[in-house]
Order: sequence, then structure tokens, then C-alpha cells
Amino acid sequence: MQQVQGRINVAPQQSAVMAHSTASWRAGLGAAALVIAGIFFVLYPWLRPFSDEVSLDGAAAFASDNWLIAHMLAMVGFTLLPVGVFSLYQSLRETVFERTAYWGLVLMQVAVGLTLPFYGGEAFGLHAIGQEALRQQSDALMGLSAVVRGGPGLILFLAALLLLGIASIFVAAVLWRAPTFSRWSGVPLALGLALFIPQFFASQPLRVAHGVLIAVGCTWIALEIWWHRAS
Repeated sequence: MQQVQGRINVAPQQSAVMAHSTASWRAGLGAAALVIAGIFFVLYPWLRPFSDEVSLDGAAAFASDNWLIAHMLAMVGFTLLPVGVFSLYQSLRETVFERTAYWGLVLMQVAVGLTLPFYGGEAFGLHAIGQEALRQQSDALMGLSAVVRGGPGLILFLAALLLLGIASIFVAAVLWRAPTFSRWSGVPLALGLALFIPQFFASQPLRVAHGVLIAVGCTWIALEIWWHRAS
């Protein structure tokens, strides 16, 4: 009888240990996803070729491997953001902050989904245009870049970036209010994502600096998630 009772008492303890181990693993995955996303947001403008984008010099930029790699890194960076926010949401389950974290996660997932088609056009569509313009040695084809970047796709892209900024505000609000996190930890990422549209009109050094701001924000939140995991 005592052996049966002992087994019954041990089972909940083992379940609790397994649950904590799973939560810890998920938090580590989310933290790693944010750090990687931050690195990719720095590499994106650093590797991306910059040119007039209307002449054969622009065609060479579009056709380069760096153009393709840079935009693919940006797409992966965007995709990893909700993975990190999901870990934040998991750490706030069954608290008064769960609702805000949930909407931050949902809005970010939707925003990223709406962002990726435009980046796909930038990466693969403009890459193909650049290759064909170089093959024909004619800059006339470069006018097609406006078709890829304009129209409904551009409207969807701008709406997605605005939604991404709103999602980051939800995340910053959660981190500001939750006592187990640093109040300022969500501010750099929110600021970086809010500035995503204006940074397109900046020079390459400023765009790299903007990537660094996002990387700082991602890393800070990742550290907060990691420290919360150990508490």
C-alpha cells in the first residue's frame, strides 16, 4: 500500500519536471530564434547591393547573389519573429498579461504572412529581371521593377509593416507591465519595427544602423525570455 502511494506521489512530481523541461526548451528555442532574426536583419542591408536600380548597374545589383541572399535573410528574419514572441506568450500563460501577449503574437503572425509575398517578389522577381537585362544588355527591362514593387502588392506590404509595428507595441506593452521582465526591453524592437517604412528612404549606413537597432531589440527580449525561463 505504501509503495502504491509513493508511486502516486512521484508521478505528479515527474509530470511537473517534464512540463518545466518542455517549457524551458521552448523558451530557449524562442530566444535563439530572436537572436538569429536580429543577426539576419543586420546582414540584410549590409549584404544588399545598392545602386541606381534603373541602369545596367542596377541590373547587376539585382542579378547578384548578394541581392538574393540578402532578401532571403530578411524573409527568414521576419519568419523567426513570431517564434520568439510565441515563447514570450508561453511564459505569460495564465497571467493577467496573457491576453495582450496573445494579440501581439496573432498580429505579428498575420503581419509577417502579409510581408513575405512582397519580399519574395523583391528577391526572386527582381533577380530574374536583372539577369535578363544583363543578358540582353538593355536597361529597358529595368522598368519592370516598378511593376513588381507597385500596385496592390505594395499596398499590402505597407499595411503589413504598419500591422507589424502595432504588434511590436503590444509586445512592448506586455514587457513594460509584467513585473518579471525589464520595462524597457520591448522598446528597441518596437521602435525598430515602427521605423521600417521610413528606413527604406535612407542610405545604406542608416539602414544597417536600423538593422542593428532591431538586433538589439531582438537580443534584449531573447535575454529576458532566457532569464525568465531560469526563474
